[in-house]
This record gives sequence, C-alpha cells and structure tokens, in this order.
Amino acid sequence: MKKIELHLHLEGAAPPEFIRALAREKRTDLAGVFDERGAYAYEDFAGFLRCYEAATSVLTTPRDHARLLAEVLERCAGEGVIYAELFVSPEFCGGGELSAWRDYAAAFNEVADQAREQGIDSRGIVTAIRHYGPDQAKRSALCAAETAGGWITGFGMGGAEQMHKATDFAWSFDCAREAGLGLTCHAGEWGGPASVREALALGCTRIGHGVRAIEDRDLLRDLAQQNITLEVCPGSNVALGVCRAWDAHPIARLADAGVRVTVSTDDPPFFHTTLRHEYDRLASTFGWGDTEFRQINLWAAEAAFCDVATRNRLKKEFA
Repeated sequence: MKKIELHLHLEGAAPPEFIRALAREKRTDLAGVFDERGAYAYEDFAGFLRCYEAATSVLTTPRDHARLLAEVLERCAGEGVIYAELFVSPEFCGGGELSAWRDYAAAFNEVADQAREQGIDSRGIVTAIRHYGPDQAKRSALCAAETAGGWITGFGMGGAEQMHKATDFAWSFDCAREAGLGLTCHAGEWGGPASVREALALGCTRIGHGVRAIEDRDLLRDLAQQNITLEVCPGSNVALGVCRAWDAHPIARLADAGVRVTVSTDDPPFFHTTLRHEYDRLASTFGWGDTEFRQINLWAAEAAFCDVATRNRLKKEFA
C-alpha cells in the first residue's frame, strides 16, 4: 500500500549503523549511545532526548545531513511511502545561525529533487526545540522564514513538552505564518489536553501526537469541527510509555470521534518500528483495513504542507 508520512524527525530516523559509520569516519567516541545489540540505548523520555542529541552530534556538516536525508528517503520508499514530511532543526544544522542554515537548506533541496525523480516526494518542517527556550526558537523561526519555499514548507516545535507553554513561542509561530509556512506543534503527548489548546492558539492546523486529546470531550469536538489533523505515532507512544500497550492506544477512538488522524513513525530506529509495522499493528489490533488506511492517507494528503498540484496528485493516489 502506498503511504504518506507527516511526522518524521530527520535525525531521529538515522539508522544506528549510519551514525556508527559516520562516527568512525570522524573518529568520534559515542560510548553509551548504543546497547550491546547495536541499537540506541535509553530508558525513559529524558534518556531518549540525551541519546538522540548525543547520536546526532556527529552530524556536523551540510554533506552529513544530505547523506542522511538521502538514506532516510530511500528507506521511506522501501516502506511504500510516496510523500514524507521531515522535521529538521537549525539548532542541529549550523547551530541556529542563518548563514550556516542556508547551506543546509540548499543541500536538502538538492537531495529532495533527486529523490523526487526516483519516486518519493518530500518537504521539510523547520523545527524549534522547546526545551532550548523561546529566544532560541526565534532564531529557528527566522531561518525558516528566510528559506521558505522549495523544500521548506512548514514550521513546528518539538522537544520536551514539560518545559514552557506553547504560547510562549507565539513570536516564532507568527514569524513563520507571515512567511507562508504551514504550522504544526508537538502537544498532547506528555502534556495534557491543555497543551493541545495552546498549540491551537498558535494557529496550528496540525498537532504532533495529540493523543491525550481523548481525555477532553469538548476538545475532541473542537478538533473535529476545525478539521485539525493529528500526526499520530502509535509505536512511539507505546515505546515511550505514553500509552501502556497497543490495545490501549486511542487512535481508533479519536477517529471514531470524528478527529482526523494520520500515522507516522516519529523516530523509527529509536522505537524499533517501520511504517509497515505500524500499519500491521493497527490492522491486527483494531481490525483496520483498506478503507481505514485509505482514509488516513487522504487526510494526510489534505493536511500536507505542499502546493495544490502536489496535494491533488497525492489525493488521486487514494481516491
């Protein structure tokens, strides 16, 4: 089945073997990043963030990130993905400096153009890191605004939801909106329903995760009425303990409540998942089949941060 993926972190999608090979090239010691099987090693969400940032520390040049994007898109295509949106942060690409970020953006555009010719389309969502604070986020927003167009079509925020309110970052989201970028924000993963409402106050049309909206009936109604799309990552939620098990995940109940849901992998090698695996588990756990999967991909096409021609082409794939 062809698939659309809207919530995929570029660095978080880096295969462990790719990071180890790059570390060897640079003679960099990544002790503690991998377990005895060679997988990423962490115990909880705080440990996940530390492992993530340690692993990505070897990605230091536009060429490194370009190689990673090519690798990730190739793997996406192998999963049947025809269109993917990837979160990328200027903080990890030139330290948030606009002059450096321009070089990274140019490298991303080049790789994306090549991949498009090979059958997989993609776009980039510039991402502020929440736990770095509002002032750092402004730098990311300026990077996004100055390179909007081409591959860069969205702006969002990831990181530790427990730090700051989403509305503390209003300046950054206003800056991105004025540049014509689509808006999304991680919320309702570790934060409760109130965190989703804060993201909506920023003008977001999509919510990263958003699964804890299930706890608020009024919020569910508002999400459905406003056609807000949730970028749901079930395997990630189970792996990190947001949900205790697959059969406890609220994705089916969210859809039954009229909320638009999509399915993505978030940081797949960290959570030992693939998009095909996510679909298989949704099928075996909730009895989803062609009808449900066609619907979530249509919702994804309608919510994608892309031009009208691309959106129409994607929708035809699932008509």
